[in-house]
Amino acid sequence: MEFALSDDQRLLQDSLKGVLAGAASLEQVRRIAAGDTEASGALDTALADFGLASLLVSEDAGGLGLGLLDACLVQEVLGYHAAPSGFLANVLAVTALGTYPELLTRIAAGETKFGLAVTELTSRRDGAGVSLANGKLSGKSLLAMNIEGATHVLVADNDARLHVVEAIPDAVQMRTIDQTRAFHEVKFAGSRPVATLETCDRFLAVARLLIAADTLGAAQAMIDKAVAYAGDRQQFGRVIGSFQAVKHMCAEMAAKLEPGRALIWHAAHALDIGDPEGPVMANLAKSYMAEAGTFIARTSTEVHGGMGFTDLVGLHYWFKRIGVNRQLFGSPEQARETAAELQGLLA
Repeated sequence: MEFALSDDQRLLQDSLKGVLAGAASLEQVRRIAAGDTEASGALDTALADFGLASLLVSEDAGGLGLGLLDACLVQEVLGYHAAPSGFLANVLAVTALGTYPELLTRIAAGETKFGLAVTELTSRRDGAGVSLANGKLSGKSLLAMNIEGATHVLVADNDARLHVVEAIPDAVQMRTIDQTRAFHEVKFAGSRPVATLETCDRFLAVARLLIAADTLGAAQAMIDKAVAYAGDRQQFGRVIGSFQAVKHMCAEMAAKLEPGRALIWHAAHALDIGDPEGPVMANLAKSYMAEAGTFIARTSTEVHGGMGFTDLVGLHYWFKRIGVNRQLFGSPEQARETAAELQGLLA
């Protein structure tokens, strides 16, 4: 049996690559990382015009009605270009808001944009955490994503419930090694949710799967850059790509990546059709890509030699994005533990 992308899915990726070639070129990523609002605004406009917000929203609610596999293909392209985007937050909002068609319609129309404050689902630092009492939220959440420009925020409390609140004014930006995305600390002092939802295994599985797809794209970009550099850089009168050691490094990176691609596609397809295996495979995809991505990021940098550490090449944007992805929504160890629990292998 052959499992491959359809012509429409390939066209989706190719079309998005064309958009990001200009809106998220290396120079544009540098400008966005430096805080250039004009560059980030141009990228947001380009992605909005492309229609990403409506991708997973059902046709009845004004969306395109595509599946999670399509979302993973989009996230892979975003990762390949190290493009900051609110796409992941909107996908998770759509995943959680199946019983709130009015919000889904506004997401599809681009009128509602979601931020994420769901760190409490996987980890919690001392002094952090969100609790619900008397219908109001209190506490703070760290490493919240896509807060700037959001009209609503999806918030996880200490009891793993999800809440929808309107945009929070009390948010302080947190510095991480990843300059391509903004993270915030958000505080809740009596915020009243407009909706409360019960979380489920699927929600966290989708979050981890999308991060795995983002790492897949970023890792592919690092491989492509390493191969291109090896075919151009000369040493001792010949390109370094002709040396057996460099060939082996590039081949090993490619070999590490491909199982991750298969895992992501299979997990997304399983989740789309409601196969109970879907959440298990999504967690395994996250754990595998976290470790394979780390290996590829390191090896690609080594292929570049000293140039790999310079801002001129820009490799560090992908290197650091992969590093942050490793921990987002849970470490690879946590993802494997969740997969084991879902299979009944742990008490």
